[in-house]
This record gives sequence, C-alpha cells and structure tokens, in this order.
Amino acid sequence: MSFRHLRASLLGFGVAFVSLSQSAAHEIVGNRFFPATLSVDDPGVNDELALPTVDGFNTGDIPPVRQRDISSEFSKRITEDFAISFGTTYTFLGPIDPTAPGANGFQNFETTFKYRVFKSPEHEFVFSVGLSVEWGGTGSANVGAEPFNTYTPTIYFGKGLGDLPDTLSWVRPVAITGVVGYAIPGQSSTTTFGIDPDTGAQTLDTEFHPQVLNWGGSIQYSMPYLKSAVMDLGLPDFINHLIPLVEANLQTPVANTLTSGRLTTGTINPGVIWVGSYFQVGIEALIPINRQSGSNVGVIAQLHYYLDDIDPHGIGRPLFGGPVQPASPFAR
Repeated sequence: MSFRHLRASLLGFGVAFVSLSQSAAHEIVGNRFFPATLSVDDPGVNDELALPTVDGFNTGDIPPVRQRDISSEFSKRITEDFAISFGTTYTFLGPIDPTAPGANGFQNFETTFKYRVFKSPEHEFVFSVGLSVEWGGTGSANVGAEPFNTYTPTIYFGKGLGDLPDTLSWVRPVAITGVVGYAIPGQSSTTTFGIDPDTGAQTLDTEFHPQVLNWGGSIQYSMPYLKSAVMDLGLPDFINHLIPLVEANLQTPVANTLTSGRLTTGTINPGVIWVGSYFQVGIEALIPINRQSGSNVGVIAQLHYYLDDIDPHGIGRPLFGGPVQPASPFAR
C-alpha cells in the first residue's frame, strides 16, 4: 500500500512510480494463505501493521542517487470485506559523489481503500478492487514528493493451485497474485519560469505528468501449504514456515508522455517470507529490469504484524461486525 512512496527515475525525467515499499493485507482462502508481499500489494483485506519496511538501492538517474526508505503502514477493516490503510515513507537521498549535497524528508501521505469483491475457497481464488490516493503537498519536494494528488484505481487477484489433481501434488503449493493500477495525476503538467543566463530573456519549462500503468504480481511456493495440505516431508520447523517467492513491480507510462516517454521500468524481486502465528518477516532483492530502473541490485525487508490475530476482539476486529477467520496459517 500498498506502498510507499519509493521513487525512481524514468529516462532521467523524475517520474514518480508506484511504491515498492508498501504492501498490504494477507488473506486466507480455503486452505490457501496469501502472505502480505513486500513490493506489490496483494488482494487481502485484514487488520495489519507493517513496521518497519526498509529498502535501499541506486536510482536510474544519471548520475545515480543512493536512495534509502523507511516506511510504515496501518490497515484497518471497516467491515469484513472493506479496509482502509494509511502509509507514510521517509526517504534519504545521498549522491554517489560524496562531495555533492543530499536530501531527506517524507514522501506524500497515502490512503488506500480496498474492497474484497469475490472469494472462492474451493478454487483458492480471491478478487478485490481499490483506490489509492497520494495526497499532494503532504511530503517534501526535496525528495520528489509532488504538490498535487495522484489517484490510482486498482484491481487485485490471488489464485492458489491447490485444486490441481493429485498427480500434480508438487505444484499445488504454488500461488500467484497480480495487481493492475492506473495512476492519474491530479495535475497534467507543471510550468517553471526562469531566466536565460546568456540573454536575460524569460524562459518557460513545461514538464508533463504522465498517466502510468502500475502492474505486477508474485509467484509463491508455500512450505506451510506443502506440509498441511499436500504432504509432510519431515523438514525442520523453520523451513515449514517459509514462502519463497518472486515479485515483479513494473510501471509503464501510457498517456501524457511528451516529456517522459513510454519506457517500462521496474524491478524483479526474488526473496523469501517467514510466516508465524502473529507476524511475518520478509526480505527480497531489487533487481532493475533496465538501466533506467536503477544502477545496481537493491534490497527490501519488512516486519509485518497480524493485528487480527494478535487482538481479534480489539484492534484486530472490524469496526462493524464481529471477529472473523484468523489470519494465521498455523493452528494454535
């Protein structure tokens, strides 16, 4: 929350992308547990707290800038199927050249409204819709926070492969999630006035703010699912709590792209999540898909609490309605 915002540069034009560092609710559908993923939001609707999420990478600027983010996000269910989340990110920007000045400050505050439309326990399928709002002017311009709002309607889905036949039992722990959002800036362009140092004449510089398709997803292999729903291989308990996964977090400008171009940027993020009864810990590499997406391999890590498991009758309870199915994949 979705996330954080983490910023990147597209073709050196400073286009703001979907957050890598914010992600949201996990979900249980039948026997399937969808963890809260680190880089792209997943389809879950739950009461949760991600604190902290930290990442570090070199941006795609020329020359690149070393960026570090610390994020937090709180998600609260209003009803069993509807939740609102609130996220914030503090960014540190440090030039690779140690003699150049750096910057730090908050990114714009973000609110996400998410509604779970459909859930099929038999087929381990869930589908949700949402709207994220980045509130312009709530962050620092020094770290790229825009002065205008950005609205991102989004669809989310998750599908486990547990309904495959027994002959493919080794594939049944696999699950995929996907997200597609369309970011619409509240301001189409920004015009900056200046003075030509040679002639003294007034100059105009217009930057167009593109509408961006934010898309991606994950493929996961759930060791808890393998043990509980397929077969117990007698592996160590620590291994049985792991979910190896690969995420893709991609952005494609699709409209109003005169100054940004249409190049797709983003990262492929292999990693692993350890899930417990009340929290999870995850870490992933951030591998840029091209030079414009970054100049090295970065890293993201997160500590994520299941509030609906920690306190199902208090802070983890929907505002309207009683406690619902616990979030934990492990019986207690």
